[in-house]
Amino acid sequence: MKLISITTPYFLSALIVLVSAYWGLSRALGAHPFWATKVALIGVPIGLALALIVRRKAWATRLSGFLVLLVMAGFAAHFGRLRFAASFAEDTLAGQFWFFGWIAVAVASTALIAALLTPKVRET
Repeated sequence: MKLISITTPYFLSALIVLVSAYWGLSRALGAHPFWATKVALIGVPIGLALALIVRRKAWATRLSGFLVLLVMAGFAAHFGRLRFAASFAEDTLAGQFWFFGWIAVAVASTALIAALLTPKVRET
């Protein structure tokens, strides 16, 4: 019996992102306090699905793709927040970029951590 199963890295990546959100990391980085944990609850399952879909790709390809996705999502969330605040909560598109950008950050973070924890392509 294997001590560590094939699914353990995926569970760990989900746990890391969820616990980080509940401990306030997303709020500290600029998410709205009302939905700082909600974005993780939405994004983690999507990130796990994304990581499982591309698990057969090369490790460097997965890492670079998820890193680019994380940077793009972070920029969308950051600039959405700035525009939304500058418009005195009138710019709904900026608010949506802020909200969905944070969901994308949770997706990319989960997938990136899963990719970091699975450096080898495993045959099943």
